[in-house]
Amino acid sequence: MNTNTSDSLSESDTREVSLPVHILDRIEGRLPRSNFDTSDEYVAYVLEEVLSRVEDASDDEYESVDEREVESRLKSLGYME
Repeated sequence: MNTNTSDSLSESDTREVSLPVHILDRIEGRLPRSNFDTSDEYVAYVLEEVLSRVEDASDDEYESVDEREVESRLKSLGYME
C-alpha cells in the first residue's frame, strides 16, 4: 500500500532511522492485519499522521500563557529576583 506518504519514495528520498527492536516487532506483527507491504511504509504513514496532527495544532494554545504569571511563578521558585 502506498498511502499518501509523498507517494512512492525512491532510495534517494529516504534516510535510515534506528528503532528499538520491541517497536519494530510490534510493527511487523501488525503488517499482516494492515494494507502496508513493508514496515517502512507503515512507519512512514504513522509518522506522517502524527506530524500532521502536531503541525495542525494551534500555536495559540501555547501563546496563551500570561507572561506575568510565569514571571511570578519563577520568582516564587527562586529562579528570578
